[in-house]
Amino acid sequence: YNMYERLKDHPEILTLAEAAMRAAGIQSPTHSPIRGGTDGARLSYMGLPCPNLSTGGYNFHGRKEMITVEAMEAMVNVLESIVRNA
Repeated sequence: YNMYERLKDHPEILTLAEAAMRAAGIQSPTHSPIRGGTDGARLSYMGLPCPNLSTGGYNFHGRKEMITVEAMEAMVNVLESIVRNA
């Protein structure tokens, strides 16, 4: 399933996530619809709209998958901001 089908009726969720990203120093957050296959898609279709947030990682699902410490810290800040402002 495409998560967009569930998230389109809840624009406030994307607005909150974008504001949290900007507060964490991510200047130009973007979003695009994706298909299922993720926990977020499953939760969205179970009634809990849940966008997938990027972690800033590289080489996903490969032997050399990684993320920088700085990117992890930025996402912790994003998540904390979402919780504080929800």
